[in-house]
Amino acid sequence: MKTLVARFLKDNSGATAIEYGLIAAGISVAIIAVVNGLGSTLNTKFDSISTQLK
Repeated sequence: MKTLVARFLKDNSGATAIEYGLIAAGISVAIIAVVNGLGSTLNTKFDSISTQLK
């Protein structure tokens, strides 16, 4: 039983998975922010073009 507990305490694979999850979450938040900024900029451009065509 002691060896099982010792092996469990030495296992870092769960911590690594959590770190990768946090990195992926950070990247996805950055992508969402960039896409949101581009979307509003493109919307303004298309509104301007639409107004000029009328």
